[in-house]
Formats: sequence, structure tokens, C-alpha cells
Amino acid sequence: MRTTAIQLGVVMLLSLPLGALAQGPSPQAFATLDEQAGALSRLHTVVVAVEGEVVHEFHQGGPGTRTPANVKSLSKTVLAAITGAAIEAGVIDSTQMRLVELLGSRVPGGVDPRVNDITVENLLSMQAGLERTSGENYSGWVASSNWVENALRRPFVDEPGGRMLYSTGSSHLVSAGLTYYSDESTYALAQRLLAEPLEITIPRWLQDPQGVYFGGNDMQLSPRSLVEIGELYRLDGVVGGERILPEGFVADSWTPRGRSPWTGDGYGLGWFVTTLANTPVYYGRGYGGQALFVIPARDMTVVITSDPTPPSPGGQFQQQLNRLVANLLSHAEG
Repeated sequence: MRTTAIQLGVVMLLSLPLGALAQGPSPQAFATLDEQAGALSRLHTVVVAVEGEVVHEFHQGGPGTRTPANVKSLSKTVLAAITGAAIEAGVIDSTQMRLVELLGSRVPGGVDPRVNDITVENLLSMQAGLERTSGENYSGWVASSNWVENALRRPFVDEPGGRMLYSTGSSHLVSAGLTYYSDESTYALAQRLLAEPLEITIPRWLQDPQGVYFGGNDMQLSPRSLVEIGELYRLDGVVGGERILPEGFVADSWTPRGRSPWTGDGYGLGWFVTTLANTPVYYGRGYGGQALFVIPARDMTVVITSDPTPPSPGGQFQQQLNRLVANLLSHAEG
């Protein structure tokens, strides 16, 4: 596995003793959080955990903190965790496996030869090179009779491993690859490899016309369950003494391969990478204001859920969520 300066920094951060850098938010910080969150009518819940313990909850509508909610594209971060768990369990070899190995005979004939070069890593980091299925292409893609074939027959707009091209189709190809290679559905893998060891609930979610569970959208998880997924990453893939994610997988996931053209934030394997209040922050996000933040330097995990229905509140809403977290970090107790 290639080691970069960013990876080394993440490894050093993850190797610190628990509590070595922890600075929990002050009571006044939580009061300010509630005031600011309450002013965002779309926002439903905020859950804050420090050192694995939930220390604050805010709820003003929609499903509660223990009730599954549609987390939209935050599903991509959860799928990355399922993929890592599948590697640790020996279901697939590594993120360097090629998609065509996983799909086997289900690779449609006549596709561009560059499809042979696409790896699981390329898909999780949004570097497949294929034309995006998100944005203006999304409705046509999900209306197609075969989502996998539709995604793979799209023209290449960059080489595999090139620039970041945010595409839900890339995530869905991971789900399809896991399903066809393992002969287990992505839902079954999620239950066995993630939900059971973390003691969380992951209900069934949408499937494509061939029965493959949607790899990148419409998963249903409660804010409390998302906290546990965030904690899995904060603890470097180990929970209760059991390794769930491969050694080094978290540092690799948090190493940017590209940058979002909308925010400028880095993007690793299902995670955005940014800095808030001079603190490294790793987050997943979904349409309408769904977000999972992990802040190892403060031993903190923050989950936010919001109304997932159209119209979209736009990218500025994510910036408002980022400011909520930045304010928490700025008003930590010393």
C-alpha cells in the first residue's frame, strides 16, 4: 500500500492514546449548537459523541435519533465501510481488485477496453473515468433496465485513476461487484460484516432491476447507528477488540485522491477530507443535509440528518453544517 505524508499523519493521529487530544465541547457550545441548528428548519437531528459516548442530542422533527432515516449519498461512506469489512473477512482480496474480476460474465460485451483497468479503489474514490451518472444524468440512469450495463457503457471522460468524477454509478458498481463475486447480497454482507459486530440496524433498501442493492443511495440508518460507523473509523477499524476493517484501511480511506470541484475538499475512499477550526475533519455527506463527521483529534463523532426530499437546499447548506461543527470545535473545553 502506497504511504503518503497525509497517511503518515493520519496513522500518527490514530495511534495516540484515547483522550490524549480530546477536548469536549463546553455546555455553552452545545447551547449555541442548539440555537444554530434550530434556525435551520430543514435540519432534523444532531448527535455528538466524545470518546464513543453520546454527550448531546438535538431533535426538531423527522425521525428521531434512534429511528432509521434515508441518508441518501451518505450511503457511499457506509458502502466503503462494507467494502473494507469484506476485505478483512476475505470476501474480496483488496481495493486493487479489478471490477471485471468481480463482475465476471456480467461485464457487457463491446465495452471500452479501459473498463478492464477500473479497480475497486477507483470506484470508491470516484476515479473510474466513466461519464457520471449523477447530476443531470441521474434520472436517465435509474430509469434504465440495467444500471450496471448502463454505467459501464458510458463514454470515458478521463482515464481510470484520473480526476474525481462524483458518480453514484461508480458506487453501484462496487455493490454489484461484491454481490456477484461473493454470491451474497450487499444487504447480507452489511448485516454479517457491519451491523452485527457494531450492534446496529441496517434495514433493507432499494434494489436495481437485477436485484442488486443500491450502492450509493437510499440506505436507511439511524443517527445513533451512524455514530457507531463513525466510531469504527475513529478507532482505526477495531471495535471491542475485534478488527472489522483491515489494518491501514482507515488511513488509506482518509488519504485524498482527488478534490471536489464544488467545495475543494479532498476525497478518499468514500470520505471527504477538510479542515474546520484548524482541525482535520473527515466526513461523508448526502443530499439534503445528511452528514457524518469524524474528528480524531477531539475523539469526536458528529451525525446530522435533515429533510431528504427535494428541492435540494444546495451546497451552501453543507457549509452551514460545517460551521455547526467548526463552532463546536472552536468552543471546546481545555
